[in-house]
Amino acid sequence: MRDDDADAHGGGARPVGRFGLVGGIGPESTIAYYRLILGEYRRRRPDGSAPPLLINSIDIARMLALVGAADPEPLTDYLAEEIRVLVDAGARWGALASNTPHVVFDAIQARVAIPLVSIVEVTCAAAREQGFRRLGLFGTASTMRGRFYPDIFSRSGIELVTPTPPEQAEIDAIYFSELVAGITRPASRDRLVEIARRLRDDTAIEGLILGGTELPLILDEASQVGLPLLDTTRIHAVAIVDRMLIS
Repeated sequence: MRDDDADAHGGGARPVGRFGLVGGIGPESTIAYYRLILGEYRRRRPDGSAPPLLINSIDIARMLALVGAADPEPLTDYLAEEIRVLVDAGARWGALASNTPHVVFDAIQARVAIPLVSIVEVTCAAAREQGFRRLGLFGTASTMRGRFYPDIFSRSGIELVTPTPPEQAEIDAIYFSELVAGITRPASRDRLVEIARRLRDDTAIEGLILGGTELPLILDEASQVGLPLLDTTRIHAVAIVDRMLIS
């Protein structure tokens, strides 16, 4: 049993450090983050308390416009400033509640005064613990095209496979026209499942990373695609609670 678990079941639980979450990118997954963090925290500390969590809900339209720009500096500046808002409010650690802005994660971390929990790093650790060596990656077009997932996973000897460019465009369209707005259409679910199965059959992937924090809203069962699913939202939320309870 972990020390924090023992404290939770005893009478002397340690104080928990305040955590800052940059949310709103997108809004639906930020709601899921809060529920997951609350549920995991209460599972670990079943005393009726709630986690000390600050959420800074930022402008998704502005963030996406910056993600699509050729120069990464404005995106880095924007997100670093929003993390500083959380620091000023008392956060001791922080995280970005989205995969896509992790394209500039290292640059952001270098500019802020608190440690950040990377969704990519903790997902890689989860994949390594489960013994995966070849995984598919779904996400926004920026995530599927970017190097920030492959660069980290390759250090652990894990190969990542992405859909074809036309399939990536389909996934990206579903993501931003539907999932970000909280819309889940059966036809879109069927198409995502079809792409995942094609990837499984053609490339022998062992599992699928849901590398977009809205994707678990539509792909929530491994049985749908016949593969283990790595839900980055859930993995990240658990890691955030881990960090809270370190204090």
